[in-house]
Amino acid sequence: MAAILFNVDMKRAPVFAEALARELPDIRLVTDKTAVDPADVRYVLTWLAPDDLTRYPNLEVVFSTGAGVDQIDLSRVPAHLKLVRMVDDSIGRMMQEYATLAVLALHRDLPDYLAFKAKGQWKPLPVRAAAERRIGVLGLGALGQAVIERLVPFGFPISGWSRTPKTIPHVTCFHGDAQFNAFLAQSDLLICMLPLTPETTAILNAATFAGLPRGASLVHMGRGGHLDQAALLEALDSGQLSAAFMDVTIPEPLPADHPIWRHPKIILTPHIASITPSDRVARAVIDNIKRHQAGHDMIGLIDRSRGY
Repeated sequence: MAAILFNVDMKRAPVFAEALARELPDIRLVTDKTAVDPADVRYVLTWLAPDDLTRYPNLEVVFSTGAGVDQIDLSRVPAHLKLVRMVDDSIGRMMQEYATLAVLALHRDLPDYLAFKAKGQWKPLPVRAAAERRIGVLGLGALGQAVIERLVPFGFPISGWSRTPKTIPHVTCFHGDAQFNAFLAQSDLLICMLPLTPETTAILNAATFAGLPRGASLVHMGRGGHLDQAALLEALDSGQLSAAFMDVTIPEPLPADHPIWRHPKIILTPHIASITPSDRVARAVIDNIKRHQAGHDMIGLIDRSRGY
């Protein structure tokens, strides 16, 4: 009997097992790899790549529970295996919620007001209209475009940057290295929505921050590896950046003595911008297994040459 190895939070297992038994009764869920014949394992559901994928001779697909696969060491995933990221409508909706929360918090100076409150200060700041705050979105994939869709009605002028050309309603689009600095120059509030690849690692660095208008702010919703944390702290302390709203770091969590914890210009959340519910994870994986069994392309299949 074919099996799927469940290599994630065991609290999610009952929901997944129930859905699997109902819709794919010929595939059993395995939570203990020592309790299954390796030859029976056809699928693996995981966050990180297990060290021993080669022990499963009939393994065909590795499903990631994340919206990306940058957390997976691809060298541990044999080249013949298909690697599939999590694609679900709830991911985009939660990203929209988080981006709206972060953008409005920075637009209306929430970090300053939290600092004033801690000091017992009643200190109104000048209010800028949305039309006066230019937003730049790094990454124009499905999630980047979902965030833009939610921000457009507020009236912010929006620009976007991607590796290849894109055309998106209500967005001034830039692409490639040659247009990167022009994109930065008109981004008063920068949102990182990029996938993490070798090309985008540490893209949020001192040079990038220097290219933004002085006093710009950052919403970091990508991956911890996008950010040079020392460069962020320096930019905040120098006034080049006015504030940052962050959901990801390296490592996670940060060491207790890391200055990001206590920096008054940073709002930090613990990687919760989007959490896919267990039933939605089960639905997405089961639907993809059915597609795979029928010989169709799976949704979220990774192009290894691009890293996403």
